[in-house]
Amino acid sequence: MNTPSSETPRYTTAPSADDIAALAERALEGIPARLRRHISNLAIAVEEEADEATLAEMGLESPWDLSGLYHGTPLGARSVSDPVRTPDMILLYRMPILLEWIEEGEDLFRLVRNVLIHEIGHHFGLSDADIEALEAEGDTEGEEA
Repeated sequence: MNTPSSETPRYTTAPSADDIAALAERALEGIPARLRRHISNLAIAVEEEADEATLAEMGLESPWDLSGLYHGTPLGARSVSDPVRTPDMILLYRMPILLEWIEEGEDLFRLVRNVLIHEIGHHFGLSDADIEALEAEGDTEGEEA
């Protein structure tokens, strides 16, 4: 199906992890350039849901409560004397994202983008207010496209 790049594809079955990853990659292209240049070593993975250890660490009881997670050291908390570390990673949890998509009727691309932006905000050590502003900026840019 030919779908304009600004639209989320129509799905006849639940979007797969690969579908979510493709939406995340497209969303990365729309991240403001001032931020994008600082996320080149940031890996993105899609998993079905958070595991028990992650939920316990986050103080959550249900995997449905977590749609994304940043693993790493925020940029502002790093030092040149830090040991070499594995790349920072953002995990997108497919099942909670799909549940929110179904329950809220949100555009799937916009939802994936907002989860991604939220987790990238943690990478930068941004406050929740700053993250919300970035999400709103993305919403405005999407409307202009």
